[in-house]
Amino acid sequence: MNRSDHIRVVVLMGGPDEEHEVSLASGTAVAEALSSVEGIEVDARVIRTVDADELAGMDADVVFPVLHGPWGEGGGIQSELERAGVAFVGSGSQAAAIAMDKIRTKEIAAGLDVPTPVWQVLEPGTRRTLSAPAVLKPPAQGSSIDLCICRTEPQLDEDRARLHRSYDRLLAETCVTGRELTVGVVGDQVLPIIEIVPAHGVYDYEAKYDRDDTEYRLDPELDDDIAERCRTNALTLGRHLGCRDLYRVDFILENRVPWMLEINTMPGFTGHSLLPMAARADGRSMPQLCHDLITMAASRALPSR
Repeated sequence: MNRSDHIRVVVLMGGPDEEHEVSLASGTAVAEALSSVEGIEVDARVIRTVDADELAGMDADVVFPVLHGPWGEGGGIQSELERAGVAFVGSGSQAAAIAMDKIRTKEIAAGLDVPTPVWQVLEPGTRRTLSAPAVLKPPAQGSSIDLCICRTEPQLDEDRARLHRSYDRLLAETCVTGRELTVGVVGDQVLPIIEIVPAHGVYDYEAKYDRDDTEYRLDPELDDDIAERCRTNALTLGRHLGCRDLYRVDFILENRVPWMLEINTMPGFTGHSLLPMAARADGRSMPQLCHDLITMAASRALPSR
């Protein structure tokens, strides 16, 4: 750090990925929250991409990359920040890249005995062995972008052919049904569990960001052993991947088994977003949450900065 009583924070938002608009909403909320904290100077910037030289020229003590999608949270911006030698909020490039890859994350989870739905990787020409009902999704997208729930074999084949026009690799999973649960982690602290109850059965992009009819149940009624498994599995997976500062792990509870779906290393900060909601329920306001994250990142700053 180069100032003892003043921190200059550059908040990056936007990015080149499909979640550009979500990132703008999240980044704006983070910038507003940090602007209310004494001793923090906020420079909010809308970007497409930036390289290490550009980042080094921003004169930031800490960068908060509130970016979503393959480049924004999958190792792209993180690699550039590491090259620039700038302290930043969130996981490093290696952990971010692995967590963004749903296939690799599931392989690691299975090796840790964290239950995850049976899956198959589909490339053009791969003989499908997974039967409907199944879920098809790109392995490196967020916010349920291009996620398809396929109830029948013809639908599965049709949606696969359509998605292959945009993606070479697809993740096909056995469709598990049950209660949707999410566990947020800030630092080493597990936040209260949230149950997500979408009004129309599927927690898709519209339910996450566009509609106000989704119900969120904080600290839902769960048997103690199930709640503890969710918390333990979230921490185990995050620590094994090397995640830091913040992340969120999503589960489906079916037949008393919390099935891990994915991990998110830069959760949203919009009005509908789950990690700030859980932090608020735990007594941490949005300004306090963002300040805590900045403090974690600042502790890793090089002495010369």
